[in-house]
Amino acid sequence: MHYTYVLISKKDKQLYYGYTNNLTKRFEEHRKGKVKSTKDRLPVKLVYYEACKSKVDALKREKYFKSYRGRQFLSKRLKSYFTGFKN
Repeated sequence: MHYTYVLISKKDKQLYYGYTNNLTKRFEEHRKGKVKSTKDRLPVKLVYYEACKSKVDALKREKYFKSYRGRQFLSKRLKSYFTGFKN
């Protein structure tokens, strides 16, 4: 199984999009500052992920999230999170 995921930086409120075959391990790497792209943006929070059957599918989904339409999709999907809704 492969995963496409979205993190948000609590420092600058920017999103980070990625993919991995081990979501738990990869998130820990981000959280501990071991990932170059996010180490200066800590702390980060996992706000969304999707499971994909193949690496190719996960990479395509990550590319989509980085596109204009992908950002619109995530904005709608995570609307309650971004407006401060708490469960």
